[in-house]
Amino acid sequence: MTTSDEFTAISEPQIRLIRTELEEQLQWREVQLRDLRAEVDGGEQDTARLALLADVAATERAVTELRRTLERMEEGHYGRCADCAAAIPFGRLKIRPLARYCIACQRRHEAR
Repeated sequence: MTTSDEFTAISEPQIRLIRTELEEQLQWREVQLRDLRAEVDGGEQDTARLALLADVAATERAVTELRRTLERMEEGHYGRCADCAAAIPFGRLKIRPLARYCIACQRRHEAR
């Protein structure tokens, strides 16, 4: 760990705080997904059904990303950039708990 990593690395209490928030989001999204699927199965008209299907797809993506983030926590990879392995500052993770990249690598991904 470099000196700058010591100041930016996420601590265990910070990880627990974010994990709790992510687990709550996951529970809420799973309920939302269940409700959306029930609406789709309810036989809405074509236009409304398409909108519901789009909502289902977006919610499924959110559930998948939340689960992957929780898996990274379990594996001990959370808080490290997926590209360069630098520590992601707690401030960034607090704002965007699903962040997989440090700011520099995120900018590179967005520029592509």
